[in-house]
Amino acid sequence: MERQNVLLGTPNEELIGLSRAVRVGPYVCVAGTAPLDGEGRTVGVGDVAAQARRCYEIVADALERAGASLDDVVRTRTMLTDASTFREVAMIRKEFVGHVKPVDTIVEVSGFIDPDWLIEIEVDAIVAG
Repeated sequence: MERQNVLLGTPNEELIGLSRAVRVGPYVCVAGTAPLDGEGRTVGVGDVAAQARRCYEIVADALERAGASLDDVVRTRTMLTDASTFREVAMIRKEFVGHVKPVDTIVEVSGFIDPDWLIEIEVDAIVAG
């Protein structure tokens, strides 16, 4: 099967040697996605809902570039620095993928590489047919 790497041009892609998403056949995996704008600056500092929304916007873009969509999502992984903010994040998740009801894992982490990040989101999708 052919491999398609999706790059969005963010600084960490080259620095770390990562793809935002990788598609092999019908499978699409989207890497841990942080709340960054196009210049690599953190969006929504101190606002987990704004950060979750930005993460899902980036995920949607990566999926589209891989020939998939939010309709194809089968799993989300939500990493939070404060698990008590889960309900705020859950409402944003529901807006983006609630209609397909993918499985989800939510974990609390001690932090990310940027201390302003409150959340990272990973997504797996399977493109049908």
